[in-house]
Amino acid sequence: MERPSRSPPRRSGRSIGHSIASWLQGSYKFGTQVRPAASSQEFDIDLGVYFQWSGEPDDGRHSALDLKAFVQNSLSDYASNDDNDAEGVDEPRAKCSRIHFGDAFHIDVPAYHLDSEADARALATDKNEWEDSDPKAIYAWWKESTGATDRARCRRLVRYFKMWAALRFEDGARPSSILLTVLIGQAFQQLDRDDYSGDDEFMQAIVSEIVDRLRKSYKAPNPANKLENLNRLSDDHSSQLLEKLEDLLSIADRALAVSTKTASAEIWSEAFDHFFPVPEKDDEEEAILKIAESRALATIQFEPVVIVEATAKNRTFRDIDKIGPIPKGCEINFTLANAHAMPRGAVVTWMVRNSGTEAESLNDLGHRGEEGLSATEHSAYRGVHYMDVAVKLNGRLIGSKRVPVTVTGLGMPQRNPPRPSWTKLR
Repeated sequence: MERPSRSPPRRSGRSIGHSIASWLQGSYKFGTQVRPAASSQEFDIDLGVYFQWSGEPDDGRHSALDLKAFVQNSLSDYASNDDNDAEGVDEPRAKCSRIHFGDAFHIDVPAYHLDSEADARALATDKNEWEDSDPKAIYAWWKESTGATDRARCRRLVRYFKMWAALRFEDGARPSSILLTVLIGQAFQQLDRDDYSGDDEFMQAIVSEIVDRLRKSYKAPNPANKLENLNRLSDDHSSQLLEKLEDLLSIADRALAVSTKTASAEIWSEAFDHFFPVPEKDDEEEAILKIAESRALATIQFEPVVIVEATAKNRTFRDIDKIGPIPKGCEINFTLANAHAMPRGAVVTWMVRNSGTEAESLNDLGHRGEEGLSATEHSAYRGVHYMDVAVKLNGRLIGSKRVPVTVTGLGMPQRNPPRPSWTKLR
């Protein structure tokens, strides 16, 4: 809720003279925040700052640029204090200021005028203009449209789409979080909930609804303000969005058509890479599905055998279908030992999946590996990680294996370390 701060910020020793409120908004407020897709990216938090006076924005003593300057200067003052953990402040953006923190996250701080009695808000922009923007109103729409029963699923669906967008679009062409949220929320309202069960079925249906919609028009009116188009992408980037959604729909169709979780997960990984989970080794339901598939179809099956070698400082560890414990700093080679038994035309792909607090703290949960009969990686984090190998023939999964890689927290000691100086003659 909006809550006045204890004291207003100051600029050049003078009080601004207005009550101030703040409101957490964006993905964090909606419950749709996702982990950044790459270690070089940051978590994003949005915190609106509201300067309160009665009447219209232009009725106050301060312009839109004044409000933006108040926020920018306050953040700069905060970051310049060595007692705080902020790392720095960016140059002012068109509609907000951004402050960075050491734990790989930043806070975007837009400035608003708020008329509390009228419950009206206006966003301050760098053009010294007031934009009709109300994050509270669209959040109210989200709560009402999703409903308490379906909201958890809707949040998950938005997170799926946001991770897909982070992986498949460049920064300038990526659809915004609020655009995806509204498209998904409105598409979900069109569905007959009784026709679908798991998230994968809902995902396919949602993509289909959005594709049909965007084929008719790229516009996405703000449900809380019909005059605002939430799709700020260019026509070229909007066309690219539609093309990638059509690709995602094809992936969803193929993933739902296969009979095992493993095969489905491999197809979904075309959209979500290592972020899409695979069945655990002891998944009893998956074992039953595989048996049923093998009985129903006379299909080609292939069981990969992987030789793993880890080398560091002239010491080599070697094993089959697993490796470890090994120290940090090893070069690890994975080689398909029975490649000669693969059917002609088969394709081998590798996927790294990291786990543990060290990998999570650096936001490095894995990546798509090389394609071919071998792959090379390095041991960097303590914990049990996995190299997943998949073998496909004509686009169909015919074999897969999870290769555990256990890494200790210690580096490789030298085999013949130098003797301490006190053991040597002068």
